[in-house]
Amino acid sequence: MESDPEEIIAKLQEVGSAYAKKRPGAREQLLNLSHALIASLELPSETIQRMAFAEPARTAHCRIAVELKLFEYLKESGPEGISSQDLATRAGAHEVLISRIMKHLAAMKIIREKSPDIYVSSSFSEALTEPKHRDGIIYTYDVAGSSFRNLPEYLKSIKYDLPTDLTNGPFQAAHKTQLPFFAWIDQNPPYLQFFNSYMSGYRVGKPSWVDPGFYPIPDRLVKSFDPSISEVLLVDVGGGLGHDLVELKAKHPTLPGKLVLQDRPEVLSNAPDSGGEFEAVAHDFFTPQPVRGARTYYLHSVLHDWSDDDCVKILEQLKPAMKPGYSTVLISEIVVPRENATWPVTAMDQLMLVLGAMQERTESQWENILKRAGFKIQKIYSYEMGTESLIEAEME
Repeated sequence: MESDPEEIIAKLQEVGSAYAKKRPGAREQLLNLSHALIASLELPSETIQRMAFAEPARTAHCRIAVELKLFEYLKESGPEGISSQDLATRAGAHEVLISRIMKHLAAMKIIREKSPDIYVSSSFSEALTEPKHRDGIIYTYDVAGSSFRNLPEYLKSIKYDLPTDLTNGPFQAAHKTQLPFFAWIDQNPPYLQFFNSYMSGYRVGKPSWVDPGFYPIPDRLVKSFDPSISEVLLVDVGGGLGHDLVELKAKHPTLPGKLVLQDRPEVLSNAPDSGGEFEAVAHDFFTPQPVRGARTYYLHSVLHDWSDDDCVKILEQLKPAMKPGYSTVLISEIVVPRENATWPVTAMDQLMLVLGAMQERTESQWENILKRAGFKIQKIYSYEMGTESLIEAEME
């Protein structure tokens, strides 16, 4: 990435034209260039201040605002706005405290200050009144946040070795548990609900493999569908609340065959009624796949939670159910580029480190895992500056 501010500004103008023409990847390029521009302009002292004070305070204040329903009160106030005094009264909090919180949230562009001490919503603060985004603040601050805050001390304690144990990593040290992440979250139901809700909103607005121009669904998925082999078109393995299937059906309403959602009973118990769009079935993906002969078996952000050996085991459970030459596996995951990875990619890799002592993988690492499980990659679908790719694989 360019380091000269003038070069970055020129590039911003160029990509801005592409963004106006709705070119895929232009939005992500603008974000990346904006970060580069800030890095090129900030003094070292300003960077430290932003990292050490401004951003941690912004995150903490968003967590407080969610707890006190401040964003709801802002939204209800409409374009006229609301004073920090009125917010404090409604929230049952100290006026001076709320005033200071609101000033910082406005300075960090979370909300807007319309006039002295009068605040109005932004598009982001209004998004934080929706459960899928509001719950993301709670989950990331309480669960992931404490793991990051404890990371330096934990790595020092293990002499900076690489954490690889699901039951003995940064998450366990921070939360004083011996349980792996998903077992812990199962035993803490509020956070299980927050996690599942957040996952339903994590990719909202981002390009998806079901969008036109990403993965050729009509040619690669639908054309060769044969109901005489199985009436199931796609099985979403470990698919959470089914948000991917909802999106798939919404964008491709004439898909043939059945869609099947699989996940743990604890997860499916929180899934909303699909309205007949798909069938939800409890299934442990470490056990043999019960749906035989489906056109494709789809795993979205499943394998990055597990070690290479466990990934091989999960994939091996699919093979007996697959029909050679017909069934495929689609894996929607981050494929880390060899160079110049963007911050959303590296940030997710760091999240995997602190929650599960796992990692995001490069193309060669994916090839190795799939080969060990008896699969070969047909093609990796992605787009410029995108975060997630779609790996299409078949049995060898």
